[in-house]
Amino acid sequence: MILYLVGISCVGKTTIGKMLAEKIGFSFFDLDLEIQNYYKKPIERIQDECFTMNGYREKASVVLDYLFTKNIDSVISGTPSGLKYTYLQVYKKHKADKDLYSIQLNDSFENVLNRLTFYDKDSNPITEKLNDSKKKRYLKKIKDDYYYFRDSYNRVDFKIDINNISLIDIPNLIINELQKTIKIASCQQ
Repeated sequence: MILYLVGISCVGKTTIGKMLAEKIGFSFFDLDLEIQNYYKKPIERIQDECFTMNGYREKASVVLDYLFTKNIDSVISGTPSGLKYTYLQVYKKHKADKDLYSIQLNDSFENVLNRLTFYDKDSNPITEKLNDSKKKRYLKKIKDDYYYFRDSYNRVDFKIDINNISLIDIPNLIINELQKTIKIASCQQ
């Protein structure tokens, strides 16, 4: 079984994905890290080599296809556009013959703003002070991103609202929602 997490940037896909994978005994893959490992360079450098973001997404979709092809029990932390563009084509291709489920994590825009992380072109974390003006601008960007990808999120198998849920409780919340519809054989609740 493959659980594919999607949602806007900084919603917690990687952190929650790792916790969920550990809880149910699955392997964990962060699509961003897998893309960097596959192409042996930071994401921004890969994006710079592409003429458009669609070009980048096509390259990234090669890696997603590879992860789905591994056919091992896994949790994959995807991208904000995880069920859009070429990612959707790859997902549909594998959904037809695999135990593959998409899960959108959703949180309040303000919580996402508080988790924003910044990186340089070489994927090194950097500190950026957010004054009120920057907070307002980033909050608008977060909202814009959500609404831009909303049709992608409407395609998911499961929507999980994590607003006001303790981080430690989120994996159990996901497991409980999944078990209403599917069986997770290796669940270690």
